[in-house]
Amino acid sequence: MPSGHPMHPIHTVPAQHHRCTESTKGIHVPVSVSIKPNLYKDSVALMRIGQLVLAQEGVKRVTLLMGTPANKAIMAASGLLDPALEAARPGDVMVSVEADTAELLETALADVAAQLEGSQKKDEGGGEGFKLPLRSICMARTRSDAVLAQISVPGPYAAGEAMKALRAGMHVFLFSDNVPLEQERALKDVAARKGLLVMGPDCGTAIIRGTPLGFANVVRDGAIGLVGASGTGLQEVSSQIDTLGQGIRHAIGTGGRDVYAEIGGATMRQAIDLLAADAATRVIGIVSKPPAPEVAERIFEQLEAVGKPAVVLFLGAEAPARKLPPHIVVATTLFDAAAGAVALLEGKPYAPSRQSEESVRAAQHEVERLAPTQRAVRGLYSGGTFASEAQILWNRLGLGAQDGHEAVDLGDDEYTVGRPHPMIDPSARLEHIEREAADPATAVIVLDVVLGYAGHEDPAGALAPAIAAAKASCAKAGRHLSVLAFVCGTERDPQRLSVQQARLREAGALVLPSSTAAARMAGEIGLRAAARAKKPTLEAVK
Repeated sequence: MPSGHPMHPIHTVPAQHHRCTESTKGIHVPVSVSIKPNLYKDSVALMRIGQLVLAQEGVKRVTLLMGTPANKAIMAASGLLDPALEAARPGDVMVSVEADTAELLETALADVAAQLEGSQKKDEGGGEGFKLPLRSICMARTRSDAVLAQISVPGPYAAGEAMKALRAGMHVFLFSDNVPLEQERALKDVAARKGLLVMGPDCGTAIIRGTPLGFANVVRDGAIGLVGASGTGLQEVSSQIDTLGQGIRHAIGTGGRDVYAEIGGATMRQAIDLLAADAATRVIGIVSKPPAPEVAERIFEQLEAVGKPAVVLFLGAEAPARKLPPHIVVATTLFDAAAGAVALLEGKPYAPSRQSEESVRAAQHEVERLAPTQRAVRGLYSGGTFASEAQILWNRLGLGAQDGHEAVDLGDDEYTVGRPHPMIDPSARLEHIEREAADPATAVIVLDVVLGYAGHEDPAGALAPAIAAAKASCAKAGRHLSVLAFVCGTERDPQRLSVQQARLREAGALVLPSSTAAARMAGEIGLRAAARAKKPTLEAVK
């Protein structure tokens, strides 16, 4: 945690920083900005608090961010950086709240303060048996036998804290982002020399011996070890493996930049060696966006030398030009990565999946109900890997963004400024669903619902009213709206896979069994809608 700031009570900036702003509908909305000095909270904690306050009726926006230069730059780019927040320091929380009325605004501000102050008091404790709270990695190491440090601090401080953990002999799960590339390289060089792992920076998911880190699902134990440079990709593959009846030994996240040429796949290669040496890991799975070519080549060479059965998904990358040995399978979709790992484990032949006949028939049925203007396929995803997979599959069908077919990652920075991640707070997606449904060109909307730790307690339930309302508004306008959805998760997740699927079906969505199946069916609808538009009708001929 950053030091050097004098300790002083939590307070807000003076009342003159309350103001009104004009919404997109021309309504003046009361806004308040404030600074909570010397109160560090990690991004997940701030998201949680924001979600709780945002759930109040009449609260339009809650922004809770640490006062780092990077966060200020993001807010400035989005027009949310009030001059009153310029004084915030990296160890301060910047608060911006919008509500329908001044009274609702005051209530929301009081709730924000109570949430922040309450968690602070809870952390500090007191009374009989009181112990000083753990304020540093050094304190934690001397008072426990911990072997792994989970770090989520502002980017400028993250590498320093990670280095302390490495020097103390601890593995690192580095959730923080905005860490310079050269610092990542230095951390991973030190880790390699010490035989330790650095998962991250910007690592969202991992499962180590059944213990979830970050956003992760409750999956059964098993003999498959995964290495992932993508968070939701790792979640989907591990959940699909669970659905297919097998389990996970470890799921090691690397951070998305690990496969850059500058980093050289340092953590990925270390993780492969660890899984190779682990007798309980019988199959290795790799899930990543395309690495630098030289990094990809090293990974394949390493897997050849290791000799254990392995499935490799470099999503969107070309297959290797050279022939690979039979114990290495190259997958092209998230579902195939899971199915390939299970096939290798069970000693069965592997064949890439195809769109089912049932899905093709369902797509044709949806197309027959569309109005002539409806041709566009729109993906509103909370997971970046899901959006990438969908866009890749649609592009292969000739459904490009130039024709209005688009898969959007609503978890990207440009959409999360001033609000929590959509896996925690669905409000951004609710707005996009309404907007896309109002567009006469929209034929189908695709939604992901991600379960597991740290996510929304009922994500499908939060989306269901918006899905039903969107379909109803389109029907009133004489159009049919096709909504496809899939749930990333398992029956053992707190939200339960079957319960979430049922909520989506009740709202009128067609629920597909995987991200791959949902993207393929959406592409089929888009392809058939485009073909129908080009085919002259009997009326046009006359």
